[in-house]
Amino acid sequence: MRKLIFSIVLILPVLAFSQEEAKFYMGFDNDSVEDAFEQIEALYDVRFSYQDQVIEDKTVNLPKEKRTLSQLLNSLSNQINLKFEVVAKRYIIVNDAKELIRLQQLKKIVLNSYLANGISKQKDATYQIRPQSLGILPGLTEPDVLESIQLLPGVISPNETASGFLVRGGKMDQNRLIWDGINMYHKGHLFGMISPFNPNATKAVSFINKGSHPRYGERASSVISMTSTSKIENRVRAQMGFNGINGDAYVNIPIIKNKLGLQASVRSSYTNLYQTYTFDQLADKVFESTKIENGNNPNNEFDFFDYNIKLNYQPNSSHKIYASAIAIDNNLDYTVSDAATNDTFNDQMSILNRGYGLGWDTVWSSKLTQSTNAYFSEYELNYNYIVSEDEQQISDFEKRNVIFDSGISTELTQEINEQNKATFGYQYVLKDVGYAFLNTTNLEFVLDEDKTVVQTHSVYGNYEYSNPKLFDLSFGVRATYFDELDTFRFEPRLLIFKPLFKHVKLQVSGEIKNQIISEIDETIISDLSLENRLWRLANGNEFPIINSKQVSAGLIYANNGWTIDIDNYYKTLDNITALSFGFLNPENSQFKIGEQRIFGIDVFLKKRFNSFNTWVSYSFNNSESRYQNLNNEEFFTSRSNVIHAVSSSLSYKLSNFQVALGWRLQTGKPFTQSTNGVNGLEFNDGINTQRLPTYHRLDISSTYKFRFSRDSKLRAKVGFSIRNVYNRKNLISREYIGNNDLNSAIEVLDKFSIGLTPNLMFRVYW
Repeated sequence: MRKLIFSIVLILPVLAFSQEEAKFYMGFDNDSVEDAFEQIEALYDVRFSYQDQVIEDKTVNLPKEKRTLSQLLNSLSNQINLKFEVVAKRYIIVNDAKELIRLQQLKKIVLNSYLANGISKQKDATYQIRPQSLGILPGLTEPDVLESIQLLPGVISPNETASGFLVRGGKMDQNRLIWDGINMYHKGHLFGMISPFNPNATKAVSFINKGSHPRYGERASSVISMTSTSKIENRVRAQMGFNGINGDAYVNIPIIKNKLGLQASVRSSYTNLYQTYTFDQLADKVFESTKIENGNNPNNEFDFFDYNIKLNYQPNSSHKIYASAIAIDNNLDYTVSDAATNDTFNDQMSILNRGYGLGWDTVWSSKLTQSTNAYFSEYELNYNYIVSEDEQQISDFEKRNVIFDSGISTELTQEINEQNKATFGYQYVLKDVGYAFLNTTNLEFVLDEDKTVVQTHSVYGNYEYSNPKLFDLSFGVRATYFDELDTFRFEPRLLIFKPLFKHVKLQVSGEIKNQIISEIDETIISDLSLENRLWRLANGNEFPIINSKQVSAGLIYANNGWTIDIDNYYKTLDNITALSFGFLNPENSQFKIGEQRIFGIDVFLKKRFNSFNTWVSYSFNNSESRYQNLNNEEFFTSRSNVIHAVSSSLSYKLSNFQVALGWRLQTGKPFTQSTNGVNGLEFNDGINTQRLPTYHRLDISSTYKFRFSRDSKLRAKVGFSIRNVYNRKNLISREYIGNNDLNSAIEVLDKFSIGLTPNLMFRVYW
């Protein structure tokens, strides 16, 4: 009798479909369940919603024949022991059939496989990325977290770095990076060319560029929240691999069955042993226009290392506790000699970001949950530029930047009923930030320094209403008090999702955010000039709190394998600061306070057919800035403004083989035109009145998965990619250096894109 009831429970949701369903030919040959779901979604126009662990390591084999969706789901349910609950005849919630418990409501996915498998867009406007399930993307052999985000509409990286991207016209320092609840500040390995976060240790990523939940503060443009797994495995799982730059290893070990587990990963460059062509191409771009570019000292060092460790403890079904640690370390020691003058120039740099986090998730009842977290993050940048003559040091320029960031928070979520939910939370954060510029010849001179401490207390609340027939609403408020600044800020957030027609949805959002930590661009010249952006805190005077306001509205269409996502936005930024050096005004080298206004449109179009997936993304962005006592206090084109940006991709998948081709095109960045005058370069044509040439690039990548034997648990993956296939030499930046004082000659500094760069990857899993 119990088995009979169990079978009926499995079959009933499937029978909710009409008996007159259309039939399609569908079959699977040892495909992963995730790949099978992707094919079913495209053919039957449905959407699956599930937790990753439910389908992990499951494969499916079904002969190709004509089936209705009900028949197909029934066959899958019997073979892989999954339970399907159909909602509104289109959304399918997937649960493990072994668990005879009440199905919890999962976030319904609005658009699945957004760019590729493993990327989805949620009703709350967040993009969810699952790196371990990520399909192939052009130019990438591995699921780089930050590089993947750059392919989304409204996100560009004008300097081709992994972490130096702009979201909807904002600045690079306006993106908040979070790892397991820990604020992170490291810009990336090889001066930003490689993401500082190991993709093989990252379980899930949430990217938010509008209508963010009030639990998120601190930054004006976007949130990238990354988490490692909280699952306690029932056996040891491990993987290791290498590519043209680094090698890494990952392991997840159960310590106490279903109670305690440990996961750890480590990644390191091997450039101290061997420098590949891939590394040489990246280094050429990084060291362009510096003395290092022509350096040929075999004793030079340029390496990176990162690791993360997480301990998961689950004493019972109501409590989960974790402890997480992460460290990201970069080191550089380069010496270049000038034989003509017998001078040597030594660049030494160390960039280290360590973080520690604790978390406790509690289920008090079926309707009340609580999440409590604490973290500590430490960031240190140390740079020395040492000049020696006849092996005797004659000068030492030093640069220091230190951040101590700690906080604690707790959040309660109350499910009032199936349609209403409320969240309340409190956060305390302490930031201690300092920087210094020192120059030593015979004596030590302090060129510039600052140290600021700010404590913040934030309370927030959020109300959610969900009714698929009417609309979904999320409205929240965040209130923050900045202790040392004696300032209060109020931040409302709004998100509305409403079905208009059968396949058309409306999405409207609005938000206000405030930011107290940002980067300044110090133009005190060193030859390296790679990390001249340093973090500092607002002080309420020459560095006020940055304020951002954004509203957006758009439509989403999904039907028969077609996806169209259009979003319009208007954003303003107040109290932004810029050093007048950047505007070539050495007579008045002061920080200017200003504002920025941005209008943009993001468009995404995708079509799936058979084993092909193709998409096109277009972004329009018009950004203008205005600063006090500059340009007659009139608006001018923002330095980061890229008016048009287009990305497109065509990918093909056949069983375990994948290949993707991608092309990018965008208008050049604006720059200030110079002319030759009697006393050198002169600037008489206004600020940012000219643009660099149009940027375009073609990338390709391919991967193949295989097993060493049919019965072996040892699996492998190989991959190959080429960036900039036709070796286009794009001019990506034109800057001017040497304007630190009136006696310095101003020089033009042009920087170009990366050249043709191949990369190889090999990984094994067990």
